[in-house]
Amino acid sequence: MPGLAKQAWDGLGAASTQPPRGARGGNKPRQRLGFADPQQCQPGSPGAVLRFTDRHAEIRVPALHRVPSSLDPLYGLVRRCLDLIQQNPLPTAGPWGRGCHGDVFHLAQGTCSTPSLVQRCRRGSPVAQVVQYELGYVVCAAVALLFTVAVPVAGMCFCYCRSRRRCGGRLRAHRRSLGCRRRCLLTCLSFTSLVILVSVTCAFVTSQRVKGQMEPGLGAVPSTLRTLRQHLANVPQGVQMVVDKFEVPRKQIISDLGGLSRSVGLSIHAQLKAMTYAALADLQDRAGDLQTSLHHLQIVHRTARALAAARAELEPALRERRSRVVALLDDPRCTSCASVLGRAHGLQLGADYGKVGTGSWSPWSPPHTAAPGLTGCFLHPKVPSVEKVLKALAGLPRSDFAEMIRQGNGTFNSIPELAVERMAQVIQDLRADLARTAEKVQSIADGFPLPDYTRPASEALLEAEHRSRPYLREAERFERYRWIAGTVLCSIILLILACNVTGMALGAYGLSKREDPSDYECRGEAGAKFLLVGVGLAFLFSWLLILLVFATFLVGGNIQTLVCRNWVNQEIYKFIDTPGNLPPSMNVTRQLNLRRDSNLSSAYRECKSGAGLWEVLQLDSSYDLDEHLKTPQYTADFQKRLGDFTADLGDVRLLRSEGRQDLETFARSGVDEVDYGRFQEEMKNPVVQTSLPGLARNLEGLQKMQRNSTVAGRLAAEARALWHMQNSTVQSQEALVAKLGESVQFLSRLAPHLKERVRRTLATTASVEARLPLQAQQILRQELGCFTRKELRYFAQYLNWVGQTLREDVASCQPLATALDNGRVILCDRIAEPWNAFWFSLGCCTFFLIPSIIFAVRLTKHFRPIRNRLISTGSEETCPFHIPRVTALKL
Repeated sequence: MPGLAKQAWDGLGAASTQPPRGARGGNKPRQRLGFADPQQCQPGSPGAVLRFTDRHAEIRVPALHRVPSSLDPLYGLVRRCLDLIQQNPLPTAGPWGRGCHGDVFHLAQGTCSTPSLVQRCRRGSPVAQVVQYELGYVVCAAVALLFTVAVPVAGMCFCYCRSRRRCGGRLRAHRRSLGCRRRCLLTCLSFTSLVILVSVTCAFVTSQRVKGQMEPGLGAVPSTLRTLRQHLANVPQGVQMVVDKFEVPRKQIISDLGGLSRSVGLSIHAQLKAMTYAALADLQDRAGDLQTSLHHLQIVHRTARALAAARAELEPALRERRSRVVALLDDPRCTSCASVLGRAHGLQLGADYGKVGTGSWSPWSPPHTAAPGLTGCFLHPKVPSVEKVLKALAGLPRSDFAEMIRQGNGTFNSIPELAVERMAQVIQDLRADLARTAEKVQSIADGFPLPDYTRPASEALLEAEHRSRPYLREAERFERYRWIAGTVLCSIILLILACNVTGMALGAYGLSKREDPSDYECRGEAGAKFLLVGVGLAFLFSWLLILLVFATFLVGGNIQTLVCRNWVNQEIYKFIDTPGNLPPSMNVTRQLNLRRDSNLSSAYRECKSGAGLWEVLQLDSSYDLDEHLKTPQYTADFQKRLGDFTADLGDVRLLRSEGRQDLETFARSGVDEVDYGRFQEEMKNPVVQTSLPGLARNLEGLQKMQRNSTVAGRLAAEARALWHMQNSTVQSQEALVAKLGESVQFLSRLAPHLKERVRRTLATTASVEARLPLQAQQILRQELGCFTRKELRYFAQYLNWVGQTLREDVASCQPLATALDNGRVILCDRIAEPWNAFWFSLGCCTFFLIPSIIFAVRLTKHFRPIRNRLISTGSEETCPFHIPRVTALKL
C-alpha cells in the first residue's frame, strides 16, 4: 500500500509541478472536468514587428523651404506693389491661341510663314494682347522713359541757369521768415537723405543677397536635373534591393518554424495537463481506496476471529475467578465484604464477536438487562460478517495501478516530443514553400515596367540640362554686370548723400558763426558748393539709375507676376498644358512620356501626393502595383498547408480493461452493504463487564481491613489473580478492539461514497481518454491558426513596406514634384524676392533724388551772404571781401 502510493506519486511528479492528491484525499472536493481553455493569440507579442533599413534609394532630391528673413516685410511690400502694377490673371485659357496659336513665339522667332499667319502677325493681335496684359509694365516703362529724359534735361537747364547766375545764387533781401524756411529746408533735406540712406542700404544688402543666391541657385538647376536622371536610372537597382529585403521576413518565419512543433506540443501539454493530472490523481485515489479497503477488511475479519477465540479462552477462567471471589466475599469471617459483593457478581464477559450474523442468549446477563420472561439471559446483537466481501475481493488487485498510472503519465508527457516528430515533414514543406514564395516576390522586380518607359524622361532631362547651361552662363554673366552696376551706382548715391550731409553740416556751422546775414562766410560757401556738387552728381547719374531700375524691374517684376505668383497657385502648369501657349517643340507631356490622359498639372498633383512613376508615365499596359502586392498570391500555399495539416498525437490510455474490472468489482463487492454501525455498537461494550483493576483495588482495600489473616491472605491472592488476568488477557483483547475500531471507522467513512466515487472515476477516466485526442486536435488547429496569422502579418508588413518604399522612395514620382517646388523656392523665394527688393530700394533712392535736388538747390541760397538791395554792383558770387552796411547820408 505505501509502495503503491509512492510509485504513483513519483510517476505523476515527473511532469507536474503539483503532485496529485494521495490515497486518503478521497473526501476532498474534486475539480470539475471540462474542456481546456482556448489559448488567446497575442498579435502584439515581442518580435511581431519587422524592422527594415530606413535608407533605400541612394539618390534623393532634398526639399528646400523658404527661410524666414528680416527683410520679409520689404519683400511683402514689393509683392503688393507688383500686384498693383500687374493685376491681370495669367491667361491659362490660351489668350494667345485665339486666332493666332503661338504667334507670340512665332513673332519672336520670325517664323510667320503661312499667309494667314503672316496676316495675323501683321494685324498684331497677339502683340496687342501682350500689351494689354503687360499694361502696368508699359506704364512703368513710360514713367521710366519720362524720368530718363526729363531729369537730364532739367539738369542741363539748371546748368544753363547757373551759368546765367539765376539758380543757386544768393538771397536778395533779409526777411524774418528766412529762419523758418531755412529750418524747414534743412529738415526736408535731412529726411530725404535719411530715406535715400535707408533705401541704398537695403539696395546694398539685397544686391549682395542676390549675388550670394544666384550662383548656387543657377548651379542647382543642372544638379537637380542630373539627380532626377540618376533617380530614374537607379530605379531597377532600387526595386531589386527592395525585393531582396524579403530575406528579413523569410528569416523570421524560418526561425518561427524551427520552434513551431515543440511550441505546439508544449501548448497542448500545458492546456490539457490540469484535466489529465486530475483524472490520474482520481484514479490513483480509487486504487488507493481499493488497496486500503482490502487491508482494513482483512483486519476486521482477523481481529473479530481473534477476539472470539480470546473470549472463549477467557470465559472459563473468568467464571472460576468469579465463583471464588463471590465465595470469599460471602465468608462470614470477611469483614465489610458485602459492599464489594455486587461488583463480584458482575464479573462476567462483555462484548461478544463470536456470534456473527445471529442472536445469542447469555446466562451471564444481569437481571436488569434480561428480556421479560427470560430471567438470567441477555440477547446479544448480531455482529456482521465481512467474509463475503473478502471472497468478492479475493485476488484483487489483478492489475498494477502504479505502473498503469506511470505509463499514462509518461505517454501524456511525451506529447511535445511526439509533436516534433509528427510535424517534421510539414515544417520541411513550409520551408520549401518559402523558397517558392521568394521566387514569386522576385517577379515584382522582373516585371516592373519602368526601365523601358523612363528613357524618354531621362532623355528630356538630359536635353534640358544641356540646353540650360548656356542660358545659365548668360544669366550668371548678366548678374555679374548687374551687381557691378548696382554697386557703382549705389556708391554714387552714397557720394551724393555724403555731399548733402557735408553741405548741410558746413552750411549750418557757417550760419551759426555768421554775425551779419550779409557777411561772407567761407564754411557756409563751402557747404553750398557741396550741395551743388551733390545736385550735379544726381543730374549726371540719375538716368543711369533709372535705366538699371527699369531693367531689373522689368525682369524681376515679370518673374514675380508671371511666374512666381502663378507657380504658387499652380496656374502656370495650366498655362503650359493649354495648347498654343507654348511652341510645339516644348510639348512637356510628350517629352516626359506622361500618360495620354494626363498633363503636367495632374502629373504634378499625383507626384505631390506620393504617386509612383508607373502611375504617371505612358505605359502600354497599365501596371497595378496593388494587384501585385496582394498578400494571398504569396501566402496561399503556405496558408493552405498549415490549414490542411492534421497530426495523430497518439492515444493516452489512463486505465486499462483489467484495471477497470478491478474497480467495478470493488464497487460491487458489498463493502458499502456491511453494517459497520453494529461493530461500533458492540465495541462500546467492554471485554469484561466489571473492571478487573477496580475490583482488584477493592480487594486490596478489604485486605487491610481484615483481622483474620487467612481471609486477608486469600483477598490478596484474589487481587493478584485479577491483576494477572487484566495484564495477560484483557489488555491484549482491548488492543485488538482498538485496532478493529480503526478499520471499522475507515470503512464506515468510505462505504457510503464508494460506488459514487468509483463511478465518477470510471466516467472521468473514460471521458478524458475520449476527449484528449479531440482536445489535442482542437488546440493544434488553434495554435496553427495563431501561427498562420502571425506569419501572414510578416508577409503583410513586408508587402506594405514594398509598396510604400516603391511609391515614396525607390520608384517615386515625388522627386519631380520636389524638384519643381525647389525650383520655385530658388527662383522666387531666394533670387526673385531680393532681386525685386533691390530695384525697389534703388528706385526709392532714384525717385527721392528729385526732392533732394530741389531741397539742396533751395537750401544753397541760405548758406551764402544775403545781398542788400541798395548795394551796387559787384559779383554776388565772387566778391571775397566784406561789403559794409550802407546807410543814408545827411545833407
